Amino acid sequence: MNQEARPERPVESDGTAHLFKALGKQIKVLREQAGLSQRELGAMVSYGEDLISAIERGVRTPQPEFLERVDEILGADGVLKAAVPDVREALARSRTRHPDWFRDYAEAEAKAVALYDYSTQAVLGLLQTEDYARAVFTHRRPLLDDATIEKRVTDRLARQQIFERWPAPTFSFILEESVLQRPIGGRTVQAGQLRQLLRIGDLRTVQLQVMPTDREEHPSLSGAFTLLNPKGRQQVAYMEIHGHPRLITEPEEVRVFSERYGIMQAQALTPRRSMSLIEEMLKAL
Repeated sequence: MNQEARPERPVESDGTAHLFKALGKQIKVLREQAGLSQRELGAMVSYGEDLISAIERGVRTPQPEFLERVDEILGADGVLKAAVPDVREALARSRTRHPDWFRDYAEAEAKAVALYDYSTQAVLGLLQTEDYARAVFTHRRPLLDDATIEKRVTDRLARQQIFERWPAPTFSFILEESVLQRPIGGRTVQAGQLRQLLRIGDLRTVQLQVMPTDREEHPSLSGAFTLLNPKGRQQVAYMEIHGHPRLITEPEEVRVFSERYGIMQAQALTPRRSMSLIEEMLKAL
């Protein structure tokens, strides 16, 4: 979901971004003093190198469990553990940092036990790399100022921590083939985004499928949408048209979207074939 320009409070007004950037710098210094690369540290905590890099740059939130584990690995003597209460408080506040118009969806997404998304124009925010997200926000119209772009990027990447939650939600993503072909941000950014899709598509909780452009039939030519199953509540649907959001809760309307999604799952490439196609596209760049 693209968070388009609407009035919101000043960037970093709650100090959250400053906290994460400071922690990231501390982790980087401690890691380098320990003689570990980002890849090596990531392997020790079951994190990818890209995620360690994002945490050190302050664009991804270091989870409390991560801080506790890394404190021991890097011999921080409790320095990182001391920040855990502040991080927990920041995570609790994170639901209110999104623009008002997007907040209802963000809260439902954070509590979801299952998420199903169909993307037609760009890769879904939950799947975007930092560079891809920055390109999306940089080139949108009307133009955003640099501070707002950085805030939007940080907030978008923070939402991706839903993949690290346990018990983990289940995810299903269907992307139009044209979405993968569109080189938003340039070929290097596109390659990084394809690698990101391969990594996420390999998660046990994720089913990622590509809808081929050559399909003669299609049940949802009217646009992209997301289905959410919030814990203990009925399924809801969400869609956005030119920055105008709509969270749909009426059961019959939601049923229509659910039916469309089921048909598309049958029409799209299988997850295995989809991953192979993405690998082929990556090699061709």
